[in-house]
Amino acid sequence: MFRHTLRAAAFGLALCVAQPVLAADKVPPIAYTQRTLANGMTVIASRDPSTPNVTVQMWYGVGSKDDPVGRSGFAHLFEHLMFKATRDLPAESVDRMTEDVGGVNNASTYDDFTNYYEVAPANHLERLIWMESQRLGHLVVDETNFKSERDVVKEELRQRVLADPYGRLFALYLPKATYQLHPYKRPGIGSIEELDAATIDDVRAFHHAYYRPDNVALVVVGNFEPAQLNAWVDKYLAPLTNPSAPVTRVTAVEPPRAKAGVYTGYGPNVPLPAVVMTWLGASAADPDAPALTVLDAILSSGKSSRLYNALVYDQQIAAEIYSSADLPQQPGMFVVGAIMSQGKTVEAGETALLAEVARLRATPPTAAELSEAKNELVAGKLRERETIDGRGFALGYALRTEGDAARANSELQALQAVTADDVQRVAKKYLDPERRMTIRYLSESERPKGEALPEDKPPVVASVKYDGPVSELRPEGQREAPPPIGAAVSPNLPKPAKKTLANGLRVIVAKSSDLPLVSASMSLKAGAWADPQGLAGAANMTAGMLTEGTKTRSSPEIAQATEALGATLGSGGGQDAAQVSLNVMPGRLAEAMAIMADVVMNPAFAKDELDRQKSQTLDGLSVAFQQPGQLASFATSPAIYAGTPFGHVAGGTPASVAKLTEADLKAIHAAYYRPDNAILILTGDITPEAGFALAEKAFGGWAKPSTPAPDQPAITPKAAPRAIVIDLPGTGQAAVTVAKLGIPRSAPDYYPGVVANTVLGGGYSARLNQEIRIKRGLSYGASSSLAPRRTTGLFRAAAQTKNESAPQVLDLITTEMGKLAAEPASAEELKARKSVLIGGFGRSIETTDGLAGILGNLALYGLPMSEFNAYTAKVDAVTPDQVLTFAKAHLDPAGVTVIIAGDAKAFAEPLKAKLPNLEVIPAAELDLDKASLRK
Repeated sequence: MFRHTLRAAAFGLALCVAQPVLAADKVPPIAYTQRTLANGMTVIASRDPSTPNVTVQMWYGVGSKDDPVGRSGFAHLFEHLMFKATRDLPAESVDRMTEDVGGVNNASTYDDFTNYYEVAPANHLERLIWMESQRLGHLVVDETNFKSERDVVKEELRQRVLADPYGRLFALYLPKATYQLHPYKRPGIGSIEELDAATIDDVRAFHHAYYRPDNVALVVVGNFEPAQLNAWVDKYLAPLTNPSAPVTRVTAVEPPRAKAGVYTGYGPNVPLPAVVMTWLGASAADPDAPALTVLDAILSSGKSSRLYNALVYDQQIAAEIYSSADLPQQPGMFVVGAIMSQGKTVEAGETALLAEVARLRATPPTAAELSEAKNELVAGKLRERETIDGRGFALGYALRTEGDAARANSELQALQAVTADDVQRVAKKYLDPERRMTIRYLSESERPKGEALPEDKPPVVASVKYDGPVSELRPEGQREAPPPIGAAVSPNLPKPAKKTLANGLRVIVAKSSDLPLVSASMSLKAGAWADPQGLAGAANMTAGMLTEGTKTRSSPEIAQATEALGATLGSGGGQDAAQVSLNVMPGRLAEAMAIMADVVMNPAFAKDELDRQKSQTLDGLSVAFQQPGQLASFATSPAIYAGTPFGHVAGGTPASVAKLTEADLKAIHAAYYRPDNAILILTGDITPEAGFALAEKAFGGWAKPSTPAPDQPAITPKAAPRAIVIDLPGTGQAAVTVAKLGIPRSAPDYYPGVVANTVLGGGYSARLNQEIRIKRGLSYGASSSLAPRRTTGLFRAAAQTKNESAPQVLDLITTEMGKLAAEPASAEELKARKSVLIGGFGRSIETTDGLAGILGNLALYGLPMSEFNAYTAKVDAVTPDQVLTFAKAHLDPAGVTVIIAGDAKAFAEPLKAKLPNLEVIPAAELDLDKASLRK
């Protein structure tokens, strides 16, 4: 797992002032019980009666390191197969029993384990335990499900690895170059060749070997009665048995490196070169692990880290820096790296990275650096504990990587016990420059003529012969019925309180948690619509520059001061508004809000800081322009909103960003950043009285101008529908987008609209994903969104697929839009999709940031706070006829704009027969500042 930190590491070490380290007892420990069943299954339970939900998680001790030779990707493939049929449940029943009742489910594959988890209303707990017993004991592994999910995995690989400019670097080259012997060297996502070589016998044998009671831990967190949970576990999971053979474990030991090495890899559409250095590291349970974790934070965590300071801020040679203490179950690796800025070389990156490593090996970190790193790590653990699934993950991860769930709690004391000498010691022990592996990643165009990358051909391995037990889906009348649903648990909604200060600042406070965290979020009505003509991204850059220096604080001082408090402070712009967000422990809220107020009211917009931000933005755009999904997204606003204040890319274009000046940003700030144009939301562990007092202290002196605040103009697009192909040769996938004008948030049919969109593309079980991913395996995911705004919103449906499938995916999207507008959804389908919305709303308000976002949007769009409490009832009241009426008015496929970015030679000709007005624009000729989109 890598920390990608574009514009998010840091600088300013000379200005550091040590803050007291956050005490471990400020983070409440996770109280839990643990027992082991007779069949070897571990059961961990943590009760929280304050939530109406429960999370059920199954942590299997099988990861990608356990993939058979010649069958890489098997553990990941099973992450998909476990959502198909069981003996008594048809395929996709996991979604019926979670998503359709307002819950959510997912899974992830790591090197050492695969975890499956659900979050659902607590009255569904017995059903979830029964469902997991079905998946563990009676999974149907048949040819149909195997081939379908194998196709989906291939699309995931294309999307994450082949269509991402740096996918090959991180997914393929980095592990391959780092390890010689240990199976950590293989890509967890697998390879198309090895997946294609697999047979149903291979898959069944793998499942039989690893998916067994003595190789899984059940973790349950949420609202339940312990005795009842134990009874259900004993009823449904305890009777399951294990195979006679023991679980096969990886015993390979990676040999120590004797010398430094270099690996050079290439990829298509790589706009900026990259360099990564790796060293062999420690395991998660190693006594050195805490010190390595702190070392990692000092190097790259936050905006006052050493790598950002050196490579991004001072030398300005890198667009992105990262480091990672990758500490899995068996000894892992330590990584440092950088994506270089335009025109900078990997050699310059190597020199700079090695200099920072050498500095830590030669001299211990300062007291300020050490306390800041610890505060960030401890505060991060606190944020993890905001949700029941976060607490469950902490327990399961500690069990699977360190062998003991208790380490989820003791790791905080271990981190705080790390000394500066410990950090230097592990830097010396592990980061020997003579034992590093350097991976240089360049564009395919830079490969020397005749040089071939030493690619390993997948080993040819004979398939196994499996003659063990095989489960089949029983006939409908013979299936065991799921247990009944229990009595519903009512949520406890916070009660927002509001006040307007004398200067016009609107303040809303909602005490929502006793967990020691507070979120402060400010919205300012200064979105992309405020960009001056020809200066796309000006409002976004204004917002982004707020944290890059004020009249009394430099950019390094802002970064160091907030991170030393364990706080996160960020700012950015969108279509309707700018946002400034703060998250911090309540004891340090007053100090943090003083900094927040300073950046809002007194930004300096210094030329040298603006030049840095422009350079980083341009580097980021150069990467985005090589990603088909990003290209299609960028082209949407100019195509849909042409001729209006929304008719450009909100974040800016290479041409517009280059033109921005300090005067442009100061003018936007002077016009729109004023208290009567702002809304401040405070949520978490804070009372209304305390919140209003802090708001007055921090922002009460903010003067309101005598003239009225400018208001957003009405957005009334009149652009004709278009069909556009952006040709990006060599990319691994095509991104298909279908877009139409949407609705304002104030529209009377807002609730029918969000329900209609959820039926179409709002979730895994929605119609688009059913047709495109589940039935046909054409994409890793297909979805749609309805983005209501203050005046005119946007509807967008999207999916990525292999290039040659783009016309088929387009047909499927428009066909499903047509069906929704032609006949009413069934009452059963509508009930399920409403549950998705209501459940998602409930999970959002579990976190301080999520609640602040919901309340802030209500205030921004001029809606009463009563909408917060009315949301569930209004969603539930939507009828099939209202959904049909909305779909006819707003989702009819006639008049859509189509945008497809990909390798056009694979699909442009078939598209022309369907879309006679098709425009094909080479990516090199794309001009997002022009209505024509052409240079």
